[in-house]
Amino acid sequence: MRVITGSARGVPLATLPGEETVRPTSQRVKEAMFSAIQFEIAGRAALDAFAGSGQLGIEALSRGAASCVFLEQDAKAMKMIAKNLERCKMAEKAKLMPAEAMQYLRRTVDRFGLIFLDPPYGGDLLGQAIPIAAQRLEPGGLLVCEANARESLPEQCGDTALRKEYKHGRTKICVYQRDE
Repeated sequence: MRVITGSARGVPLATLPGEETVRPTSQRVKEAMFSAIQFEIAGRAALDAFAGSGQLGIEALSRGAASCVFLEQDAKAMKMIAKNLERCKMAEKAKLMPAEAMQYLRRTVDRFGLIFLDPPYGGDLLGQAIPIAAQRLEPGGLLVCEANARESLPEQCGDTALRKEYKHGRTKICVYQRDE
């Protein structure tokens, strides 16, 4: 797993072994995800909820995001994110939060221009997180979700609507946007 492009292009990212703690986004899916939003990243404050290895937030930083908050409740995964940020020379733009993503989303008053949601598959965690995360978007902000292709997700959450859905094998990417 590597950073695709930008200031940290080609830098390898470490991840924890096994998929119990972290299920990394495949390189192909990550490329498709960032191709869909490539011209809308620069200067935005990002949030990588359910961060795992931190690769989505790191990719956003590499492509010009102003900052990124990384949420991860697993201590080993948090250490891996910190290591990846140092390797990419991005620690100064990052804020690591050892927090459960749903609790953080419910409690924070911060607003973000770009939010990534890639929770563990199974259950309805993503379905629960989307409406809460949509409330944390600034006007015109993007919510980018990775899900199992068979998972049913809402098309509208208040003033945030599904803009585009992309399928890649067993995975789908949904891009939501909040009204200006």
